[in-house]
Amino acid sequence: MINRLEETGKPIENNVVVAGIGCSGNLVHLLEGQQPYGFHGIHGRTLPVAMGVKMARPELNVVVVAGDGDFLSIGGEHIGPQAARNLNICAVVMDNGVYGLTKGQSSPTTHLGTVTSSTPYGKIEAEADPLELYLTLGASFIAAGFSGQPRELAKLINQGMDHEGFAMIHVQSPCTTYNDTFELMKGNARKGIEPLLFEVPEDHDVSDRGAAFDLIHRRGVPMGLIYKDEERPSLEQRLQEVRGRAPQRSVDELMDSFAF
Repeated sequence: MINRLEETGKPIENNVVVAGIGCSGNLVHLLEGQQPYGFHGIHGRTLPVAMGVKMARPELNVVVVAGDGDFLSIGGEHIGPQAARNLNICAVVMDNGVYGLTKGQSSPTTHLGTVTSSTPYGKIEAEADPLELYLTLGASFIAAGFSGQPRELAKLINQGMDHEGFAMIHVQSPCTTYNDTFELMKGNARKGIEPLLFEVPEDHDVSDRGAAFDLIHRRGVPMGLIYKDEERPSLEQRLQEVRGRAPQRSVDELMDSFAF
């Protein structure tokens, strides 16, 4: 992200990283070199904070960093409204399938039946499908990446930041302490383990929601750009249109309108 801004000549101060509580929140403090603005908010509430930043300063590049635990559980109620608004931000969700910071409790993406510190006899809720959720709720940009492929992931995040609308980058990020799925993701030929990760086919039409739906329901986890709607206006664009139609009134006129 920082290299991209330097290459385009934009000052790093044009960047704001919004994080919640959790492992992912440390990203605000881990960026090297010149620092962007960072807002370390509360658990699961990154999207409302990001909307506030964007409404106050629409020219800023706002990036949300979150984990599957906070973003898809207590923060899940905020995804739909921001997707409906098409808020012009890029959200990067790091999915390790557990609450890694607090000793490995089950999260929304933990698989059914998994034994964790909070589910000693197996998880009784079915796991969430984040990519299907984002597509169903109406995110206008959906991509999936892997923490073990940082260069490819960086390209996806750059594309998400360039997108004019609500961009979701979902990252498979194995927790090496409580849920190490690295081998399952990458595969291991010696052990006969087929990789779950697969590249999005070159002929995949990213503008086709139906094709995106079919892709995310294939066996495994697609890597790359899954869906992109370039025709839909962002919240900022819609607000500009509304302001053009709304009557302009002075402060005195507005105050008089509240007088009895």
